[in-house]
Amino acid sequence: KKEILTFGPICVEPEQQRRGYGKTLMEHSFTRAVELGYDAIVIFGSPANYVARGFQSCKKHRVHLEDGTYPAAMLVKELEPGTLAGKSWIYRQSPAFVFDEAEARRFDDSLPPMEKKRLPCQEAFEILSSAVLL
Repeated sequence: KKEILTFGPICVEPEQQRRGYGKTLMEHSFTRAVELGYDAIVIFGSPANYVARGFQSCKKHRVHLEDGTYPAAMLVKELEPGTLAGKSWIYRQSPAFVFDEAEARRFDDSLPPMEKKRLPCQEAFEILSSAVLL
């Protein structure tokens, strides 16, 4: 058993992108995670967005879901090199990600109306989240 961190998504307003803000947020988070004693991070995201920050395929580190699958969107970063080596790991999602949909909808409805839209990157993430590595 190993306590790991997870995060996401990291969002930067489109007009502020390509200025290093996302990179800075992640690098600061990695430093802080090490200071807190963590040695690995597991996230779900697009590899195109996270590989440059040291994330790798979950399969490379033998980190899988309880059903034994390796989702293409599940990425791992060892903050301490070799910390996951030699073992097979089951990723169990944090209870922080479990919430009541009706309660969330009531909260959203209390906010000023916003345009809801689905971006191409959301479709790409959904595809990656459903795809598994063999």
